[in-house]
Amino acid sequence: MPHSASLPRSDAIPFAALLLSLISLTAGASLAKQLFPVIGPAGATALRLTFAALILSAVFKPWRVRLKGQWHALAVYGVALGIMNLTFYSSLAYVPLGVAIAVEFIGPLAVAVFTSRRRSDFLWIVLAIGGLAMLLPLDRHAAALDWRGIALALCAGACWAVYILAGKRAAMVHGPAASACGIWIGVVVVAPLGFAYAGAAILQPHVLALGLGVAIVSSAIPYSLEMVALRRLPANTFSILLSAEPAIGALMGLVLLGERLTPNQWGAIGAIIAASAGAAMSSRGRREKTSAGK
Repeated sequence: MPHSASLPRSDAIPFAALLLSLISLTAGASLAKQLFPVIGPAGATALRLTFAALILSAVFKPWRVRLKGQWHALAVYGVALGIMNLTFYSSLAYVPLGVAIAVEFIGPLAVAVFTSRRRSDFLWIVLAIGGLAMLLPLDRHAAALDWRGIALALCAGACWAVYILAGKRAAMVHGPAASACGIWIGVVVVAPLGFAYAGAAILQPHVLALGLGVAIVSSAIPYSLEMVALRRLPANTFSILLSAEPAIGALMGLVLLGERLTPNQWGAIGAIIAASAGAAMSSRGRREKTSAGK
């Protein structure tokens, strides 16, 4: 029988899940920044993770998870998740969102490099790096970049790499409930700092309402969808596909905020999308060869 030009439905599920995750995640960034003047990045992180943990617990009931002695990956996943959120939000207080995202991508790209087993994967990695480099405002704003923000974004990127690897192992053992368990661990790690910094301001009704919105859009929805993708995609393919986030963020900015992009920036978006599409096709090719060999 001839092969269909499109991915089978079961093969398309992890790619669709990851795409929806990135759309939701980038839409939530604009909500989160509105909290910074009131409760700071640490307070925003605490609210985001706490509400997300409550929401995901209602859905996945993490108390039913049996650790069976395999709790190490889940613990590492949760700690990395908490610190990743805290350091990324903190970086936004010093550098622009696009710069922070681009620097943070050093983490997933490092995973892609160190877990790759085919030369063709490196082509997509190089293409993604080129696109990300084009998004950096090196021509006009490099001198204004605060190295505190760069350092925090690099820390977030390192945690992101750990999150990918540990999250994949946790998802394979514990299923979708791993996302709820992991966020509770993240809450334990970072929430005390956030609540202490924000003080009584964090209990204001409008702050709580906005924090709930951030949790739904930026954590509960994308982390659940990422668990679906992590269970079905190789770690390096997942990492390369994540490079679509700056492009999706730029498109969301155009649609929601009226932010216009330069031709150079649109070229960067094209390069990143091409890298993501190439990684998807490469992953499909590996699965087809594996199936044919059985």
